[in-house]
Amino acid sequence: MYRSPSRPRSQPSDASAPAPRNYITPEGHRRMREELQQLLRVERPQVVEVVSWAAGNGDRSENGDYIYGKKRLREIDRRIRFLTKRLEIAEIVDPAQQRNRDRVFFGATVTYAGEDGAERTVTIVGADEADLARGQVSWISPIARALHKAQEGDVVELRTPSGSESIEVVEIRYPSE
Repeated sequence: MYRSPSRPRSQPSDASAPAPRNYITPEGHRRMREELQQLLRVERPQVVEVVSWAAGNGDRSENGDYIYGKKRLREIDRRIRFLTKRLEIAEIVDPAQQRNRDRVFFGATVTYAGEDGAERTVTIVGADEADLARGQVSWISPIARALHKAQEGDVVELRTPSGSESIEVVEIRYPSE
């Protein structure tokens, strides 16, 4: 099959194809906006000031403030671009507005029991706000996909790289309005 050399293989053939969904809770959206504003208004101007000062000190090749400052500026600019792109495609979903509260959907806090009987609690959130240490898992994670649309008492199959496990939904909670 002939492929046009002007278009890379990984690029979709339909330029109007929708961007992947970026579901996010209102709280996660607020935190990302605050981080972006902090970078734009506070951190970046401070680093630019240090780099300007260091550049005026002469030899830049051995100037630690200049070298580190330029590196930090690249990191900040990269993070600003990332946050801006993610916020542009963000779809805010408020879990408190969920009407079907007897099933697991985005924003639900779910307590489930594994085959070993141990209970675990996770909250299903956006990919950008997932934090396993706080019990927040992405809506595209294996556990969230397994729990999707389940009701209390349902036993679902969780597929992981190490094999399959049956888990039982013990409790489903949503934040109150």
